[in-house]
Amino acid sequence: MNNKAPVKVNPWLIAAAVIVPTFMEVLDTTIVSVSLPHIAGSLSAATSEVTWVQTSYLISNAIVLPASAWFSSFFGRKRFFLACVAIFTFASGLCGLAPTLGVLIAARVLQGAGGGALQPLSQAILLESFPPARHGQAMGVWGLGVVVAPVLGPLLGGWITDSYSWRWLFYINLPVGLLAIVMILRFISDPTYVQASKPRRIDAVGLALLTLWLGTLQTVLDKGQDEDWFSAPWICWFTIVSAVSLVALLIRELRVAQPIINLRVLSNRNFAVGTILATAVGVISYSPLTLLPLFLQNLLGYTAIQSGLAQSPRGIGALLAMPLVGLLTSKIDSRKLIIAGILLCGVSGFRMSNIDLEVAKSSFVLANFIQGLGLALTFVPLATTAMGHLPKGEMGNAAGLFNLMRNLGGSIGISMVTTMVARGSQAHQAYLVTHLTPLDAPFQSKLQAIQTALGQHVTPALAQAMAPGAIYSALLQQSSLLAYVDDFRWLALLCLVSIPVVFCLKRVSGKGAVSAH
Repeated sequence: MNNKAPVKVNPWLIAAAVIVPTFMEVLDTTIVSVSLPHIAGSLSAATSEVTWVQTSYLISNAIVLPASAWFSSFFGRKRFFLACVAIFTFASGLCGLAPTLGVLIAARVLQGAGGGALQPLSQAILLESFPPARHGQAMGVWGLGVVVAPVLGPLLGGWITDSYSWRWLFYINLPVGLLAIVMILRFISDPTYVQASKPRRIDAVGLALLTLWLGTLQTVLDKGQDEDWFSAPWICWFTIVSAVSLVALLIRELRVAQPIINLRVLSNRNFAVGTILATAVGVISYSPLTLLPLFLQNLLGYTAIQSGLAQSPRGIGALLAMPLVGLLTSKIDSRKLIIAGILLCGVSGFRMSNIDLEVAKSSFVLANFIQGLGLALTFVPLATTAMGHLPKGEMGNAAGLFNLMRNLGGSIGISMVTTMVARGSQAHQAYLVTHLTPLDAPFQSKLQAIQTALGQHVTPALAQAMAPGAIYSALLQQSSLLAYVDDFRWLALLCLVSIPVVFCLKRVSGKGAVSAH
């Protein structure tokens, strides 16, 4: 290890060096989603098989995320950060060149492993590079990439796929990754306490339990609805294995002297409460990213690009609010900003719950814009408050755990809302179909109107045969619509339930908070 004091570098140059690769990594969590049908056709794979392109990335990403602090202490943070960017960039090239689905999935596993540590590492580096009074500004710029990238992903992915090829979704990472490597070499150095720390022995058992827990859990969340959940024996076994490995991991990490995840950081009240809120924010932020494309493309017939454009106001709202939030965090009680942000997300959810099949694209503009503002107001103050009373030496471990729970909340949210749409559609269909009887006057009136309209184009007998099918098709659409409405209302309710939890946080002063031991 080099024991020389690190050279003083403008913190904004450090910010640029860590934000560029982080934005690239977060973008890749969603940019592939709208292109899966194209990938399946290109590689002669079934739709159910090609979803592993997304799942494999999330699993390997989740495994590395909480262990990033240990790897940083073992290899040195700068070396590890540099290696992660290099692995991510190299794997992106392999993904673009993949001749078969198996090669693509293997490359995505490698890409997820390289990208998993980028979020907590960049967050820890930023918090240590800026003085406490400017943590809000630093996290505002960092949070801009984390919030905007998932929204930009589907739009950019749809445009690249339609205009060029799905392989360019991965090739675009190559120049960005090379730029990030040059910036890291030039501007980032390990702080003195990292340089002086001695490499610890690897907690092999903890790493194995962590891999088993997250791997099985992510698989269950991603594939549960496709397999009708616990009606599939392998889902039951994976769930049992996940639960047992989690319990074993908690026992192991609390008893071992040098754990791969230091759970003792949860003894800090702000961090424990902040981690709970981060999980809820993960549900609130990622769930609409899944619901809206499904609603727009499946029910309204939008293309991938049109769907991305309809969601773009969310990114615009976050883009406009983040710089302002960075300034306000050091001047206003961060708990007030968190409450305001969660309330705005709730308002957005209630507005989206008023949609119908005749909704115009403009109707989504305000709701998405409000949600972007809300997430910007929530994300940065929550991160600074959760880690505001932690010593610098615990930043890396805390950031890994914090981001893991936020991403895990996103996975749980996505699984939850897709299941609720599928099951809710069936429930609403079973209820609405009871009105399709000869004794229901509105049904009979609508049936006659459809028969009359169809009779202008086909024979009366054919019109009589086609009319019930047209009504049933409309019933299926209405059932799906009501299921989406229910989901948006539940998300809005989750926002309201999360607000009282904010009052459990202690206030973090803008001066010297992070250095508090």
